Amino acid sequence: MKRIKACCLMVLIIFLVSCSSPNNTDLSEPFIQHTPQTSVDEEGSAQPYTIALVMKTLTNPFFVEMEKGGRQAEAEFEVELVVKTAAQETSIEQQIEIVDELIREMVDAIVIAPGDSLELIPVLKKAQDAEIVVINIDNRLDPEFSEKVGLVDVPFISVDNEQAAYLSAKYISDQITSPTDVAILEGIRSALNADARKNGALRAFSENPNITIVVMETAHWKIDEGYEVTKEIFSNYPNVGALFCANDMMALGAINYLKETSQSDVLVAAYDALDEAEQALRDGTLQVTIDQQAAYQGYLGVEYAVRTLNGESFPAETLVDVLTVTAETLE
Repeated sequence: MKRIKACCLMVLIIFLVSCSSPNNTDLSEPFIQHTPQTSVDEEGSAQPYTIALVMKTLTNPFFVEMEKGGRQAEAEFEVELVVKTAAQETSIEQQIEIVDELIREMVDAIVIAPGDSLELIPVLKKAQDAEIVVINIDNRLDPEFSEKVGLVDVPFISVDNEQAAYLSAKYISDQITSPTDVAILEGIRSALNADARKNGALRAFSENPNITIVVMETAHWKIDEGYEVTKEIFSNYPNVGALFCANDMMALGAINYLKETSQSDVLVAAYDALDEAEQALRDGTLQVTIDQQAAYQGYLGVEYAVRTLNGESFPAETLVDVLTVTAETLE
């Protein structure tokens, strides 16, 4: 049953709102509220807010880090965090079913990293209609379709994917001083973050007249597909000298193929700064990756959910800083 906030909590809300500017959130330090965040059920019992963190999968270490940030916020705000994931990053229907289940359970808020930018919007509108707070992290829900469906006032927390991918691709582009064929491994093409990362790489490579982009293929964020797609690319374009991968998992699959075929001179750029990618940086099989602070995104998602339940509002977009990670920065 949907919980009803107690009058005493409303006093606290008024105090918090009066002491802060809702549209100018200071992200220099995490917001820490030591008072337990609770609602009151219809029997009059105080209950902690129940906040669901819905991610694409836990087979990608990026989302393991995101959960860690969510768990930190759970402890600091004294809420109940329910973590739900699909089996794979392409399991969009499963994510929809998860949200439907959470609506039936009447959680207080859903913090979601959607696997697709379009298909989750109708069910999230259904959640919002049930007075469940919705916070969007990592991959942006399509703004135009959201407006058309009526999903409004959903804060988005992520990074500037286009600029971050530009930094990654530019790192290897700057090392290319003679005519070179280049390939791009994309993420899921219906995801806005995948499209942004592809565009960032295209922008970086277009600045170097020595580069010819010969192929762009999707490997759906997966390590095994990264291997197979890279194998196919080199079968058709054996002279590829550099490869941008829109996440580390695909890059690790590509690197496995390059190792097997003894192609140590191919420059590889990636995105996510997983532990495995950092090891690849150290051994020279990967040149660069991007740390988009997954744990902090998870933390902020839960924080925004709590503060929204307490009556605050936030800007439509909050961008977290990224870090360019190379072998030199690891030293």
